Amino acid sequence: MHRRLALTAIASAMAIPSFATMALAQLQGGPTAAATGNSGARMGEAEARAIADTLAAGSASLAASRVALTKASDDDVKQFARFEVAEQETIADVLKAMRDPTQTASGQVKPPAEPDVTGQLDPKGKAMLDKLEQAKSGKAFDSEYIRGQIEGHQALLKIQEAYLGSGKDREMLGVAKLARGQIREHLALLADIEKDLKD
Repeated sequence: MHRRLALTAIASAMAIPSFATMALAQLQGGPTAAATGNSGARMGEAEARAIADTLAAGSASLAASRVALTKASDDDVKQFARFEVAEQETIADVLKAMRDPTQTASGQVKPPAEPDVTGQLDPKGKAMLDKLEQAKSGKAFDSEYIRGQIEGHQALLKIQEAYLGSGKDREMLGVAKLARGQIREHLALLADIEKDLKD
């Protein structure tokens, strides 16, 4: 896979969260949904768990990518970090709207604040973030960041596949299918970048 072509594919795929938002608009909501325009306010336990797990894993990816924006030295690593920040901020906004019936529907992305992102990190995510924050910019940082992204995307893939195997909500299933496709593409791209960093 040619890295430049793959990075272009990521850029074009940034539109996927907007498809997810359109799918969520098909959900039927109660009076709160009518007042706020948020039609994705009702969900079951499986949906709530999938969203919480996705937000937690995505927060680790987002936090690491925000650090990589300032510390990455390889051009492809920098570009991946930019795309990943934009994508994870969008996904976080979409998923937050899905589970919060009081949030007014909007076409604008409201990126999560740093405390909201770091507050969702588990001990492993916090340790990884601390390591990246303390690392010096350079090839070692780039390799560590990409390795962390591979592990994080593998975790995100498992979350989507678990929901796809047990979920019942049509719209949430659609969101998980879209996310699964994106994550697989990212894993292929990350493997390619990792290989190039070793050369």
